[in-house]
Amino acid sequence: MKRILFVCHGNICRSPMAEFILKKMVRTAGLEEEFEIASAATSDEEIGNPVYPMARQELAKHGIGCPGKTARHVAFEDYDHYDMIIGMDQANLVYMRRLFGNDRDHKLSLLLDHTPESDTKHHGRDVSDPWYTRKFNVAWEDIYAGCTALFEECRGVQKEC
Repeated sequence: MKRILFVCHGNICRSPMAEFILKKMVRTAGLEEEFEIASAATSDEEIGNPVYPMARQELAKHGIGCPGKTARHVAFEDYDHYDMIIGMDQANLVYMRRLFGNDRDHKLSLLLDHTPESDTKHHGRDVSDPWYTRKFNVAWEDIYAGCTALFEECRGVQKEC
């Protein structure tokens, strides 16, 4: 089983969008038994709150729901539980490196680093935070591209995912 945790600042926009996008990809491929996918926050500001309404609306436009999801804080124990811990931006990565230490097992990455280098529109960038930009469609595009690449990476080379 591959265990993947997505992380953003509040766990009400980007990381739950990534969680439910990837869950749908996995479900569509009939691989639900092979993956555990979740999301968490670096901040405690939104703990216990549901996915932000505009993020839910963007997911719904694409036929994806996120019932029952509430924000939770990333925990030290997550490092041992998950195979991959994927941040949405550099600030998330900095926080996770402080929390987890030296990343001895090389589990930490940014979502858009999983896109091919030839995808210059996405590769190597942060997923912009729609909480500030209000551009949930742009966040969707980035997150979908990252999740698509991540899913293909996991399916193509299971041991690397």
